[in-house]
Amino acid sequence: MKHLWLRAEHRENEKRVGLTPQGATQLIKKGIRVSVEASDTRIISTKDYKDAGCEIVSAGSWENAPEDVIIFGLKELPNNDTPLKHSHIMFGHAFKGQVSGKKLLKKFKSGGGTLYDIEYLTQDTGKRVAAFGYWAGFAGAYVSLKVWISQLKKEECPPLSAFNDKRNLLKDISNEINSIKTLPSAIVIGSLGRVGTGVCDFCEESSLNIKKWDLVETSSGGPFPEVLNHEILFNCVVATPNTPVFFQPNYIDSKRKLRVIGDIACDPDSDYNPIPIYSEPTTWTNPGLKIANDPPLDIMAIDNLPSLLPKESSIDFAEQIFPYLMQLVDKNYGVWQRAKQVFKSKLLEV
Repeated sequence: MKHLWLRAEHRENEKRVGLTPQGATQLIKKGIRVSVEASDTRIISTKDYKDAGCEIVSAGSWENAPEDVIIFGLKELPNNDTPLKHSHIMFGHAFKGQVSGKKLLKKFKSGGGTLYDIEYLTQDTGKRVAAFGYWAGFAGAYVSLKVWISQLKKEECPPLSAFNDKRNLLKDISNEINSIKTLPSAIVIGSLGRVGTGVCDFCEESSLNIKKWDLVETSSGGPFPEVLNHEILFNCVVATPNTPVFFQPNYIDSKRKLRVIGDIACDPDSDYNPIPIYSEPTTWTNPGLKIANDPPLDIMAIDNLPSLLPKESSIDFAEQIFPYLMQLVDKNYGVWQRAKQVFKSKLLEV
């Protein structure tokens, strides 16, 4: 019998989850055993999983689970040197040259485990089967606008906290906009993707004037001085070896209207970072990082943006990935095999 173990997220401000109780019930009916770690911060209560028929276990107990258990989580594992012996479904952020990713791969190599990186769960066409991109875009546009408004008020952007739902987020930004009675112009790079769609939908609901760029507009490979003519730049393009640089470091001292960069794709320690002017993500406590003072330039680059809307983002993601969790009984199923091959190839590099 396959055994799926839903671990508790230990990261601060992380309330999301990748499996709903309804989904867990269906997995159990399929013959998959489901264990769920107790969590007081998860957006869905532990009781709901218990009522769905799941076995409830203590938070963090996955480390001592039988080796054939498949551990399912979202964000990073505890930062220690413990070898990883299990198969893990998670966002590893380990396949693009990230420093922290190399350490993670070494832990898998020494423990003999496997990483099924959610970012690399793909159809045979290469399209990802599940992503938080839309809600990352929606929330990232919100935070970037908050940073811009705070800059206009000559204030620091206040710390963030999660919203119960999208309606409350939009009410909050509407109040902010009414307090300044003006809006910025913005450019969205990667406007046709999941992240870009989320950004564009937020901008539409907030009445922002935006220019939309995608593959056609960026096919030249750059440079792209046009981005300097907008007050906010939203980068929605995931870093890959073929991703152009959208903001050159010398642009900082150029004549520009640009005041805020919302790097929603957020891959600062990747070798392919298309916004190569910072090295670490920003945080919920300090959403904006000051890059320049005269004229001002701040960057927003939070790496768990969908957590601002944990309810909508969790339900959406869980619905996307659920059909493939149902296929865990078939170890040769294509999505999982492709992800495992990517992992094996990357493991040879460490």
